[in-house]
Amino acid sequence: PCSEYMFLDNTACNLASLNLRKYFNEETKEFDVEAIEYASRLWTVVLEISVLMAQFPSEEVAKLSYQYRTLGLGYANLGSVLMVSGIPYDSKEAFAMCGAVTAIMTGVSYATSAEMASFMGAFNQYDKNKEHMLRVMRNHRYAAYNLDEYDGLSIKPVGIDPAYCPEYLLTPATNAWDKAVQWGEKYGYRNAQTTVIAPTGTIGLVMDCDTTGIEPDFALVKFKKLSGGGYFKIVNQSVPMALETLGYSPDEVSAIVNYAKGHGTLVNAPAINHEALLEKGFTADDLTKIESGLPSAFEISFVFNHWVLGEEAMNRLGFVAEQYESDGFNLLRALGFSKKDISLANDYVCGTMTVEGAPLLKDEHLTVFDCANKCGEKGERFIHAHGHIKMMAAAQPFLSGAISKTINLPNEATEEDIKSCYQMSWELGTKANALYRDGSKLSQPLSNKSDVEDKEDDTISAVENAVGNSGFLNIDQLTQEQVLEAAQKILDNSKSTEFMRQLSSIVERKRLPWKRRGFTQKAKIGGQTLFVRTGEYNDGTLGEIFIDMHREGATFRSLMNCFSIAVSIGLQYGVPLEEYVSKFTFTRFEPSGMVEGHPNIKNSTSIIDYIFRLLGFEYLNRTDLVHIKPTKEEAQARADINTARKEEEGGNAIASVVAVSLEPLIEVKETAVAAKATFQTVAKTSGDALPCTNCGSLALVRNGTCHLCTNCGTTTGCS
Repeated sequence: PCSEYMFLDNTACNLASLNLRKYFNEETKEFDVEAIEYASRLWTVVLEISVLMAQFPSEEVAKLSYQYRTLGLGYANLGSVLMVSGIPYDSKEAFAMCGAVTAIMTGVSYATSAEMASFMGAFNQYDKNKEHMLRVMRNHRYAAYNLDEYDGLSIKPVGIDPAYCPEYLLTPATNAWDKAVQWGEKYGYRNAQTTVIAPTGTIGLVMDCDTTGIEPDFALVKFKKLSGGGYFKIVNQSVPMALETLGYSPDEVSAIVNYAKGHGTLVNAPAINHEALLEKGFTADDLTKIESGLPSAFEISFVFNHWVLGEEAMNRLGFVAEQYESDGFNLLRALGFSKKDISLANDYVCGTMTVEGAPLLKDEHLTVFDCANKCGEKGERFIHAHGHIKMMAAAQPFLSGAISKTINLPNEATEEDIKSCYQMSWELGTKANALYRDGSKLSQPLSNKSDVEDKEDDTISAVENAVGNSGFLNIDQLTQEQVLEAAQKILDNSKSTEFMRQLSSIVERKRLPWKRRGFTQKAKIGGQTLFVRTGEYNDGTLGEIFIDMHREGATFRSLMNCFSIAVSIGLQYGVPLEEYVSKFTFTRFEPSGMVEGHPNIKNSTSIIDYIFRLLGFEYLNRTDLVHIKPTKEEAQARADINTARKEEEGGNAIASVVAVSLEPLIEVKETAVAAKATFQTVAKTSGDALPCTNCGSLALVRNGTCHLCTNCGTTTGCS
């Protein structure tokens, strides 16, 4: 949220931000104070000119902006400067440095505004606000001197602590405010407001900033999108310099950076390297192709496919098109490499994305590299929410406006954590508070990796552990799920449909009991009343649906009845509900629109879309399909009900003893599970592509509960 501008309604201010890294001497590890003062003075004049030159959306905005002449000077890249300096973001030294730099910028800006007022006059409404504005200016000055007494304030601001602020910053900060108050009392001010801290999310990219606004870094390793296509992996350029500042040698710096970013090559990699691949049948040409894609790869498995290697190489390695073109095909696993092998090689080649656990890095230096969120899968450290608030509180006493900044909280944050953040923000005198709990939005730039793979590997391990030295095992050692996975593996690897036909011939319709559980959900979609009724098996799984609509014509009602019967029969013959949900969500026809009557689903693109959002949420726990996620208490209650029903149904062990060949059981269902995960990912991003209203391309895809154009970036409101 752009909450930095908190002035009168129907006013506007032009923003400008200084890249603090450009004013920081990386050899002496000190700011060029004279350069900051000059830039602050120059930009205040430029922004003042922009008030007269600006175009406004309405007469009222133009009039008030002209009368108050508000400016929005700020800065970016503070987090990068702190890291390069070897100073932890959440530290008293960092807070003091932030306060001093902000005080210099705003003090010089107001002094310049007073200087302009000496020959151009104060802003139009200054006389009406003179007494109170001068009181505010004096309080800014008191904060620079870190005094205990303030004029008309009930909450004491956070001043610059001289015990932690270097003298070369503290003296210019107090001098700037001495001049700003002295000249303001004599001439007034040309501008009612001069400084804010904006997000700088867009201009920060143009200014080559590692960090935006007053933010710390979000992650140590990033993937930068290239204008010509593709990605380039970069480690935060502050990391090597911070390591040098902390006294590490060039070899030690290289080792730590490679640990985070990766070596970008399979040469000398553990488990999966050139020698191991040559033994598997790879050629020198194959290795060259693989090596060319590794520096920019997210994971090494991304370059082991037929698009990189070519069809001839895949055939030579013993795979046919039906296998390697299937969704989720994993060449490395198919070649016999274990998950552990891939993980070790992946850490070496692509890096861990964190410095935690890096060789030679001292524990006392870890705080310097803490980011807003956990870094990589192995990262556990992050800046506490209170650290974000304290940094805002350090800058706030020296700003005209507010600060647009995200206060990051982990996914496991509680209501008490939220309360404490608001309480601290109030106690420390900040003007804005933008809390974000990781994962609270349906779509976000970064998220943790799914644990589907881990669960499937657990299943595989269970099968492998049940196998003795012989090539056979008794099925009574397996669960029903594992036997089904074995059958799925045979289906995936077989070109013949004979086994499939034989398997389907033994599948019988599983009818529901005469008395069955279920629920009835009433809702209104686009003004049309709809009832969805479900029937469940004893274990709580869905077995039938009925759809009732009372205002539609007989034809539409009959079609919906026939549709519900067809779906019910499919469910009773074993068609997975997941397939229905993936096929029918986001279908688009009338009636559609806002949904009334359901606490979690608030919008749908059609009646069918609503029905399968509802079923996916109720029976598959697909919270990604609803607009308001259930609370932890609601989710736990649902889980308890499902557990109780499964216990009523009884155990799932198979009593019969059947000898089954080992071959189809090893690594069961990996392909199917990976395919399912891939399908869900693709469906989420492109399953409901629409024409973009801005560029016209068919690239408008779902992003959370809204839509995003992957071509031009246009959104439909909440992306």
